[in-house]
Amino acid sequence: MATIKDVARQAGVSTATVSAVLNDTAYVSPELRKRVRMAIKALNYSPSIAAQSLKRGRSQLIALVVADLANPFFARVVWAAEIAVAAWGYSLVVFNSDEKPEAEERILKRIRTLSCDGVVLVPVGDSTRHLDLGMDIKPMPTVLFGRTVADEKADTITIDNFAAGRQATEYLLDLGHRRIGSITGPQHITTGHARLAGMLAAMQARGVTPEPQHLRSGEFREDSAYSVARSLLEGDDRPTALYVASGLMALGAMRAIADLGLRCPADISLASTDTIPGIGGLRPRLTRTEHPVVDMTNEAVRLLVDRIRHGDQAERRNIVFQPSLVVGDSCAPVTERQ
Repeated sequence: MATIKDVARQAGVSTATVSAVLNDTAYVSPELRKRVRMAIKALNYSPSIAAQSLKRGRSQLIALVVADLANPFFARVVWAAEIAVAAWGYSLVVFNSDEKPEAEERILKRIRTLSCDGVVLVPVGDSTRHLDLGMDIKPMPTVLFGRTVADEKADTITIDNFAAGRQATEYLLDLGHRRIGSITGPQHITTGHARLAGMLAAMQARGVTPEPQHLRSGEFREDSAYSVARSLLEGDDRPTALYVASGLMALGAMRAIADLGLRCPADISLASTDTIPGIGGLRPRLTRTEHPVVDMTNEAVRLLVDRIRHGDQAERRNIVFQPSLVVGDSCAPVTERQ
């Protein structure tokens, strides 16, 4: 394998000149630059990325830590992030915390050992204390994605989760539903808490009080949502409509509706927050409040690159995107027999 010395010898220049051409760190005459390029091509020379990174003090790696890689929503975030970081000249390293704070802490330590330049993190706990590694260690540029935490010290990109829960519930209320149940996310996570709060606020504004037994957690998992939906819908006092706090859980709820021999929306209306790839092919088409996933991911990467390049000069930024209501066929006006 050719080395930088071999290239210098072939081109008849110094290794410093070869380095200047490779890194564009100093003026090199067009003639010498051409000779170096020809030698690189003739020897099929590939510079050491590790050595270049060491010299620059940067790895050109950005880490992305998602909460559940099995969730197609986060798979789409990974897809969008891969394109976004490449556009900025970085490479992406992906980790999955599986909604476990202890795994998240272990992953962030691993990211440190890889010398990643920064991290986009979907936090799974209610704290980022494991990001604070002491006064003697430089903080890693971090953008929190989708969720916030109580003691946040990083830039954040979120959706207005309160509005998402409120919009979906208001649509059900407009159709005359009053017995509305919910399959929520974990309440210690801001997305789960805020979406439920938005639902309850919408009902309270119409003078409607939900039945406590109709409010359940599906843990943002499809199988959990399936079990919860069966439990909610098997009883005699089942709700006439469900607000489900994620697209993945909506899949579980729709499976439960079908397995119970019920019809959506004739027997039970269903609205959710967020969507997942392929859900447009389901019948009935799901009514939902959607995230602008690609825009959010692009903005998260932009903020992170800005933080990497300019450090702590800018104040912490919290950018909130608004959801949009997409009306499908999964909701219908309440009927007397319901």
